[in-house]
Amino acid sequence: MATALSPTISPIVMPKWGLSMKEGTVNEWLVDDGAEISVGMPILDVETDKIANAVEAPDAGTLRRKVAQAGDVLPVKALLGVLAPAEVSDAEIDAYVSAYETPADDDGEEEAAPAYQFIDVDGIRVRYARKGDGPQTVLFIHGFGGDLDNWLFNLDPLADAYTVVALDLPAHGQTSPRLAGTTLAEMAGFVGRFMDEAGIASAHVVGHSMGGGIAAQLAVDAPQRVLSVALVSPAGLGEEVNSDYTGGFVSAQSRRELKPVIELLFANADLVSRQLLDDLLRYKRLDGVPEALAALGGSLFANGRQREQPGLRLADSGKRTLVVWGARDQIIPSSHAAHAPAGATVKIFDDAGHMSQMEKAGDFNALLRRHLQG
Repeated sequence: MATALSPTISPIVMPKWGLSMKEGTVNEWLVDDGAEISVGMPILDVETDKIANAVEAPDAGTLRRKVAQAGDVLPVKALLGVLAPAEVSDAEIDAYVSAYETPADDDGEEEAAPAYQFIDVDGIRVRYARKGDGPQTVLFIHGFGGDLDNWLFNLDPLADAYTVVALDLPAHGQTSPRLAGTTLAEMAGFVGRFMDEAGIASAHVVGHSMGGGIAAQLAVDAPQRVLSVALVSPAGLGEEVNSDYTGGFVSAQSRRELKPVIELLFANADLVSRQLLDDLLRYKRLDGVPEALAALGGSLFANGRQREQPGLRLADSGKRTLVVWGARDQIIPSSHAAHAPAGATVKIFDDAGHMSQMEKAGDFNALLRRHLQG
């Protein structure tokens, strides 16, 4: 890639969201030519086979050139646009764009390795992802009906300093469609045994929704395994839960039925792509999955009430705790954040829903990094 033409020119490139992303489709630009761009500003919408989301500016500067147009399907690291100050001439930008070569999406042996790994835990074949080789491990646990791709915007940004691991829970994602139990305590015990098999003595545990309840339960039951706790719109800090989501996800049989259910997860319903719905329907049709989801949802979330609240006992664990919520969460009320343990760091994003780790990825990742550093 020829970037030496001008040290003041900064490229905007197709990001890599998740371990399996190879390309993305440009939906629309969110800013005009000549706009002054700040770091982290959403500048264009991109859709992948997992989700649609905004690309955030990696650098500050003036948007001088939109190279990619709406409808373009481009590989990871392809040039989308150019930032440069006014003193850089159009001719210099032309030369930069002409000389730009999209680098191969291969940063070494780690990238060449399989994106996902599998391990046997209690006779259940578990899919997981592992990135980085830092001295401390960060373990990500997804929520009800989710999978490890719920963290697709969060793993790579931490892999420079930590070993990051995310798993598909039993009967979720590509893990065997068989439950390891229907209580948070049973699932936390399973996660502990997964850690044993994966060679993880202890970890910073990050949990979303039901996974937040599992993370809190693990910290209460096995504090020696947990370095710190980060909870994103977690179960386990109060009673209320939206049964339109928990029950609707289990019962939906078509894209038409599933779409309004999945839209409840986001403040911006446009993030729900057709591909996301098709992938979820394909998962829900696997043998054993409907029965497992019904059993799990019925145990944990019957009648719009959470059966267990391990988060209320987190103070007893003595673990450093971060609690993150979206003010527009339609699944678990953000008011539950008031039940966080004394001394916890609490952040509520005004313009996010139940999936703030996706909707506010840049801000969330910076917040999580500060939490991990203590």
